[in-house]
Amino acid sequence: MRTRSLFATLAVAGLVASACSSAATPSPAPPTAAPATASPAASASTAASPSAPASPAGPSLPTSIGAGEGELNIVVWDGYAQDGTVEKKYDWVHPFEAATGCKVNAKPGGTSDEMVTLMRQGGGTVYDGVSASGDASNRLIANGDVAPINPDLIPDWKDIAPFLQSPAHNTINGVHYGVSHGWGGNELMYRTDLFKPAPTSWDVVFDPAKAAGYKGKVTDYDSPIYIADAALYLKAHKPDLGITDVYELTQPQLDAAVQLLKDQHQFVGKYWGTFTDNIDFFTNGTTTIGTTWPYQVNFLKGEKVKVEGIVPSEGMTGWADTWMMSAHAKHPNCMYKWMAWMVTPNVQAQVAEAFGESPANPKACDLLDKPGGVGPYALANFCTAYRVNDKAFYDAIAFWKTPQADCGDSRGKTCIDYSVWTQKWTEVRG
Repeated sequence: MRTRSLFATLAVAGLVASACSSAATPSPAPPTAAPATASPAASASTAASPSAPASPAGPSLPTSIGAGEGELNIVVWDGYAQDGTVEKKYDWVHPFEAATGCKVNAKPGGTSDEMVTLMRQGGGTVYDGVSASGDASNRLIANGDVAPINPDLIPDWKDIAPFLQSPAHNTINGVHYGVSHGWGGNELMYRTDLFKPAPTSWDVVFDPAKAAGYKGKVTDYDSPIYIADAALYLKAHKPDLGITDVYELTQPQLDAAVQLLKDQHQFVGKYWGTFTDNIDFFTNGTTTIGTTWPYQVNFLKGEKVKVEGIVPSEGMTGWADTWMMSAHAKHPNCMYKWMAWMVTPNVQAQVAEAFGESPANPKACDLLDKPGGVGPYALANFCTAYRVNDKAFYDAIAFWKTPQADCGDSRGKTCIDYSVWTQKWTEVRG
């Protein structure tokens, strides 16, 4: 479950603007045609049904995109469908509507759980698609809520970072269930003026002997998916548990991770669920060390708060969002066009800068790293700050994926699904 809303208040976004030294410049002109129609195959009048029955060789996929149906209903993280209302220089909705004839109706979802619920309304016919994080995407796939898609109909697919073209959170047995959009790592952040010496491992928050010195100053991300962070630590420090994938845990492995979090609870002063909480805790000294996202690190540095974010020796978990189409979409052509539009360099640049995330399409960096970026909240050297092309950084990330009973290997259905993780997290929180 991830609660993110970079546009929750103009005040917060305005602080980013004041923290940046580079001058803002107008956003580059948007593409003049819908990206999806750029595909040579897109000249047919209708699209093949995305939910067509599977053949022995795999699912039957559309081979072309036809005319838009005139409307698109999507569930989004707040900030993923900007139309210039919050900031006029961030508008990728109106150009899309003008180019495709698909009117966008966006419904913000506050959490991954809410998004899953919304996508199942009306038997899955209310919404055409969703911007799902990894802690929701596998649930949607497993339940048949979303349709497999044909990446050949996404002209910019080839430019998406290779590690996001077929990730486990949206690709099953070689079948793609969406288009990767943006991502980030769950780093370890600490106050450099209050925490000495600089940490190198997650042991500073999980080892009682070390965490005791910062009792009440540790912060954790408030979500069942955070159990994976504990599993990541145990994978490195207790190899006898045999953890191979931090999202595919057997009962003994899950029990060990939950116990670690229960033991750690006494040292946690605050749990955070929104980026604003995380920022506040580190700004006022309530928190000295704990998990964070790259946005908070860069924001706080811009505000001259003495923080640093690191990739610990054990690695880190992380999130990546995927545009997914409902298996019962009423407007599949418009959804295909939207998925294609959202990974074009110009739109990727706008979203990354406005939302505070790394773009899935690194070609957006040609725009993001220009002086002034693409909008008023530009961050100098954006792609360097967000580690977009830092292979060591993204290779260290175990991206969120929804825990399932099927381990995905020879262990069969001996792993523990997300519903149990949710129950266990309630126990951890007390």
